Amino acid sequence: MSPTPSALELRNLSVAYREAPVLQGVSWRAPQSGLTAIVGPNGAGKSTLLKAALELVPRLSGEVRFFGQELRQARRRIGYLPQRASVDWDFPATVLQVASMGRYPRVGWFLPLPRAERERARAALAEVGMADFAGRQIGQLSGGQQQRVFLARALALEADLYLMDEPFAGVDAATERAIIDVLHRLGRDGRAVIAVHHDLATAPQYFEHVCLLNREVVAAGPMEAVFTPENLSRTYGGRLSMLDEAALRPSSPLRQPLRAVP
Repeated sequence: MSPTPSALELRNLSVAYREAPVLQGVSWRAPQSGLTAIVGPNGAGKSTLLKAALELVPRLSGEVRFFGQELRQARRRIGYLPQRASVDWDFPATVLQVASMGRYPRVGWFLPLPRAERERARAALAEVGMADFAGRQIGQLSGGQQQRVFLARALALEADLYLMDEPFAGVDAATERAIIDVLHRLGRDGRAVIAVHHDLATAPQYFEHVCLLNREVVAAGPMEAVFTPENLSRTYGGRLSMLDEAALRPSSPLRQPLRAVP
């Protein structure tokens, strides 16, 4: 019997910017479901890995499979949340219009969006606490609110895999809590979430699996087995701060698993 296809599989993936290598021979099989963090130092290629997988940047070499298929075959099963800093927030679109963009891959980009599809987008906004802002222009929102809207756009797609580039960057505590609640719900529903994550203190709380990356995969697997001081030192080259080192100690309260809210 052949193994169940992983949500994302990379085979010998290499990427360079202006001849400078960013990723070198990355091979990794992500879990089919659940929450996975991609962790590593600045410049490690974490965001590039997601963009290369989605063909947003060119690859030097390598193959990428989503649930055993090429991107063109699996595109409707994939939701993408880019870095908030990469979005043009002056674009004249309302909150509902942005969320509704998640439905267009289902109905076609040049067709009117039926009312039932708009209601699905409204439901996604409600899930992230933004339903009351449906008519607001996206640029009028706070950073945390904007991130919630883009998460709603991804949720509206009703994907099987969500790729998220720093979903917690620059958001307030309430938004971070709202986002992780949604991600845990996706995990319970059997969906896969792969997120670039920087905060070593919260990684063991938020995620079940981890890929430690520094241009190549240093270690990957279940959080409890892989997220160790030894592996982190190999990944960061000994550049961990005192706070990071304290968070990695087994007795640290920051390493205790996050309890799901009933």
